[in-house]
Amino acid sequence: MFEFCADPAQLEGLTWLSCYLTTGKHLSLYWSVLTVLILLAVTAPAALLFGFAGASAARAHLAPLRWFGKSYIAIVRGVPDIAFFLFFVIALDQGIEYLRHKALCPGWDQPIRQGNDFVVCQAAKMPLGNAPQWVHETYGFSLAVLTFAIVFGAFAANVLFGAMRAVPQAQLETAAAYGMSARQTYWRVLVPQMWVYALPGLSNLWMVLIKATPLLFLLGVEDIVYWARELGGSKTARFTEYPHGDWRMWYFAALLVFYLLLTRISERLLDRLMARLTHGQATTGGEAQRRARGKTA
Repeated sequence: MFEFCADPAQLEGLTWLSCYLTTGKHLSLYWSVLTVLILLAVTAPAALLFGFAGASAARAHLAPLRWFGKSYIAIVRGVPDIAFFLFFVIALDQGIEYLRHKALCPGWDQPIRQGNDFVVCQAAKMPLGNAPQWVHETYGFSLAVLTFAIVFGAFAANVLFGAMRAVPQAQLETAAAYGMSARQTYWRVLVPQMWVYALPGLSNLWMVLIKATPLLFLLGVEDIVYWARELGGSKTARFTEYPHGDWRMWYFAALLVFYLLLTRISERLLDRLMARLTHGQATTGGEAQRRARGKTA
């Protein structure tokens, strides 16, 4: 990256370190940090959307819809995350290719299942073999986001379902007494009131989501854990211009600091959000705020 990095063998000290930390592979490591942050930024609202839909379905008056919502929550929460990630990504990928194969290659006369192999025509591959690298990476990242959203959406649905049931029934009955329809009561009373009860559970779920990001490697995305292990392992001059010993401890220590900072920032932001939501509410947090204002008055 720098002109003085042309001959690494002549470098030492901080100059060597600055060149080492700006190699192409280290730039991939830094990009993977951004990938994790983008994953969190996209997955969190997507999982919340899945959760809201699942919770709404679970309390629906229509029996089939209610069964679907409760089954989604129970099944996804009951399957280990790793097993679901491995199964769902493969199943979804092969399902997309199967549908494309049927649509694009009607004259195919060979079985798709050939022993342990899943074989489709080249035109049905997702993505195509001659597609640019960014297409492959975007496709893999999209599958990762969808998988994370479905898994954590089930947990969010369970939290939101409990929060909806925690809203005092008297408020709903009062809304009905004032002539509100069931739809108006749902959107104007139940949904705004439930967040104060849901936030503690959603906060824990956000922390679990942060800790689950290393599972990206299982979905074919080169994440920060992958690059930390790759770059930290022992390197000799035969394999790299910057030979070094086993530095995995230092790389994983840096990951530890990164995740601790991320969770600490999240805790501060969530505490502020909780204080805002409980302001004026007849909850433990609201009562604590009123007592604190009374003492300072």
